Amino acid sequence: MTPEREALFKEVVSRRQPNLSVILENVHDMHNIGAVLRSCDSVGICEIFILQTRKDLHFSRLVLGKKTSAGTRKWVDVHYYQDVEACFQHVRKTYDKVWGTYLSGTSKSLYDLDLTKSVALLFGNEQSGITPETLAHADGNFIIPQTGMARSLNISVACAVSLYEAYRQRDQQGFYTYNPKISELQKEDLLKEYIRRHEDGERGEFSDLIK
Repeated sequence: MTPEREALFKEVVSRRQPNLSVILENVHDMHNIGAVLRSCDSVGICEIFILQTRKDLHFSRLVLGKKTSAGTRKWVDVHYYQDVEACFQHVRKTYDKVWGTYLSGTSKSLYDLDLTKSVALLFGNEQSGITPETLAHADGNFIIPQTGMARSLNISVACAVSLYEAYRQRDQQGFYTYNPKISELQKEDLLKEYIRRHEDGERGEFSDLIK
């Protein structure tokens, strides 16, 4: 590894946000998942959760194209679940709040959320959205304000808009310069892992253990 490459790895690791994540429920289009991964990597997310509650959407393998994900599958861990309870038990070990994109009388605007806290953002299926069973695990709902005729965004676009609001808020708090959310030990372990993946040439085209 060149010194320049190692310096880049150190910079990326120092800006990772271990208390920010994304949950995708029944999102089946690999291009959408790849685009979400790309956005997650760009704002410093370390891991995401893919939950498939519909049997007709279960993956046998999670294979993402290079163009859509830009190789970020290597750097963002993907946890794949088919069981709702097991998924949220894992999520709740790290993230204090879960906010789902769902329109209701109690939904908040994205711009009213405090996204500097420990939070996972939940997005649903491209057509049917979040299922009631999964929504029951959320702490609340949010919407992205829109004024057009369709009032609907593609899942990967909605995720990117939401994540960059989180980026804006966290950047204002200095989380991308002096980062209080990641310890020196976490940085050291993550740097070692990224270097290992780089040297092993992992492409991230395998599916994680189904749970």
